[in-house]
Amino acid sequence: MEEDLATNSLNMLSNYLARYYGKNVIILLDEYDTPMQEAYVCGYWKELTSFMQSLFNATFKTNPYLERALMTGITRVSKESIFSDFNNPKVVTTTSEKYEDSFGFTQEEVWEALKEYGLYEERENVRTWYDGFTFGKKRDIYNPWSIIGYLDKRKFTTYWANTSSNSLVGKLIREGSADVKITMEDLLAGGTLHAKIDEQIVYNQLDNGEDAVWSLLLASGYLRVESYEINEDGEENYELKLTNKEVVLMFKRMINGWFQTPASAYNAFIRALLSGDVEAMNAYMNRITSTTFSFFDAGNGSTEESEPERLPSGKATAKGLIEPNPSVCFYHGFVLGLMVDLSKRYKITSNRESGYGRYDVMLEPRNKEDDAIIIEFKVCRTAKKQTLEEAVNEALKQIEEKNYTANLEDAGIGSERIRKYGFAFEGKKVLIGE
Repeated sequence: MEEDLATNSLNMLSNYLARYYGKNVIILLDEYDTPMQEAYVCGYWKELTSFMQSLFNATFKTNPYLERALMTGITRVSKESIFSDFNNPKVVTTTSEKYEDSFGFTQEEVWEALKEYGLYEERENVRTWYDGFTFGKKRDIYNPWSIIGYLDKRKFTTYWANTSSNSLVGKLIREGSADVKITMEDLLAGGTLHAKIDEQIVYNQLDNGEDAVWSLLLASGYLRVESYEINEDGEENYELKLTNKEVVLMFKRMINGWFQTPASAYNAFIRALLSGDVEAMNAYMNRITSTTFSFFDAGNGSTEESEPERLPSGKATAKGLIEPNPSVCFYHGFVLGLMVDLSKRYKITSNRESGYGRYDVMLEPRNKEDDAIIIEFKVCRTAKKQTLEEAVNEALKQIEEKNYTANLEDAGIGSERIRKYGFAFEGKKVLIGE
């Protein structure tokens, strides 16, 4: 579908319905920000916000067939300009007192439901597992999905936490600063945190501001307000805590999942590669080459003519097809061998076409939690007095000029999730750069 057709689709549908029924329409848009969160995690945020702004303009501002509309989501993202074309929408947030008892079941309603199902004696366990939401000044609000799930299955487990997309939350905690991780550890142990809350989430601040992270977790329902106060400057300082046992268990399972594969299952090089530790990658490769490889395995430099870039077939030049340089082939094969244990986590390809050439190694993640990786190998041309640093830069430049990221970007992986490494070799010496 063409983008202009998509952005006008709801406006057109409103037109058809209004003409058929003789009255304007009501539009209910639930979880409008879920695709935006996915766009932020997966790297196409700018493209989607531009589309959403056009869609909202056509649907809610310039739509003469609209009677009224209701939008729900966990974030306002009002500073991201997607609402810039709105005519003064009325916003109700988790801290608003308006409709404060309408966002979930009140404790009285839950107690009555438990009596009807003969489960009233379990009310304290139900409170521990599923209570904790606060809207405005109204406490003890229960998530309806969790309560309905418990009444149906009569089992204490995670119901609501398993239904929402946790990819953004997981990304923020996993990639957050040491302070974020320490605070999360305290929260999981039953502690609280003090933070300033901004209900107008700015996504480009999530990677830099801890308060933005906690603001999102509060808006998402993962944190609850224990207390708050207004200081002399009019700033609101909140004391926050994990919402309930269901949320605590969800986070514990999430974190355990990150370490599902024991560290010992990966060699030191792969652990360094996954964590982006270039220094450790260099230390490992140079230690192995100096203690294990023979002089003839690694080769000893090359001339310009004998520097192929591909593993199986050599390199086509104006002088014809030349034989693969044993140094490049050896390192290429060795690094591929190190990666064999990653096959369940990544799609590993070598010497394939992408962009305007053939890359050496590409790791395409099988899930959106991991970054993609492109590796290009270069042998240091000692005959031309080339340094290892220059060879690394040449490899990185080739990745950019040949647009090797094309296949990954076509698969929906944003540029910020693609890591690029240049591997340069000179005999047993190795230098890895990014």
